[in-house]
Amino acid sequence: MAVSRLALVASIAALLAAVLWASYYFFVLAVTPRVAPAALIVWPFLFGGAAYTALTVAQGHGRVWLRLFTDWEAWARVGLILAMQLGVLASTYLAGAIDTSILSLVGDVVLTPLLVMILLREGREKSRSPAFLLGVSLSSVGAILTIVAGGSPRPLTGIAWVVAPLVAIVVAFYFLAAAHASRRLPSSAVVSQSIVGGGLLGLVGALAFPGGAASLAIPSPIDLGLVAALGLTSFFLAEVLYFGAIERAGLILPAMLMASIPIFTVILSVPLLGFRAPILALLGIPIALVGAILALQGVNAPWRSEYRRAAKVAPDPK
Repeated sequence: MAVSRLALVASIAALLAAVLWASYYFFVLAVTPRVAPAALIVWPFLFGGAAYTALTVAQGHGRVWLRLFTDWEAWARVGLILAMQLGVLASTYLAGAIDTSILSLVGDVVLTPLLVMILLREGREKSRSPAFLLGVSLSSVGAILTIVAGGSPRPLTGIAWVVAPLVAIVVAFYFLAAAHASRRLPSSAVVSQSIVGGGLLGLVGALAFPGGAASLAIPSPIDLGLVAALGLTSFFLAEVLYFGAIERAGLILPAMLMASIPIFTVILSVPLLGFRAPILALLGIPIALVGAILALQGVNAPWRSEYRRAAKVAPDPK
């Protein structure tokens, strides 16, 4: 079956988002250990959130954005996105970047589509599509092969047994909650409020713990530029592209294409880190690519946005 134009555009947007998210670790490695973990949590949120908020206001959704700060559901999403970033950072230290990538992959590619089908009752027809199921399986296998062959996963010990699996769960629930809210509200307002709120909560937390303001220091203009670039890529541009893809093709297809993140990570590692990928790691790339092509087949209905339908009758006031 032919791939629809909307699905193709959504796929390109989701893949571009995956490239930007794949660059996350390289920015972190570039400023470690000069920049403390607290600064790597707070400042990217605030830089990305500031840019996203500017976009939201430019789109005429500033009032919606402000109202969200009085909404408990919005603060629940703030808690999820902050927990997601804390979990990724903690899991990276405790379990290693390889295991963390696998767990994030499980959250995006496996748990998110399942939650969409079970909780939102959308895309259930795909569960009966052999091409889609085979595509998801091949994409996951290819991505995991690339991750595992590209390094050495290390065994989980101690608290890592608790922290690492939570990464997959929190990733899935955050994107599901944000996408669900974007059906009745502008996605730019929903996501930018979550990111700004996460930065503000992280700032309060950093000041309350030992180290205080000193843990937020960025020692040089170059490091500041790298941290700002991290915020603008992972917390602004990638989010805009990803949620744009959701609006065009629903949540399942963009989530499944996040299997490409570890593949792009390996590709970026070659010029940036001088990494020489083993044959097995390279073999995972075409396997995941075939899976993505298979998963693109069939119907990928646009997200059923109540907000957009209402906006055709009464546009959101500026």
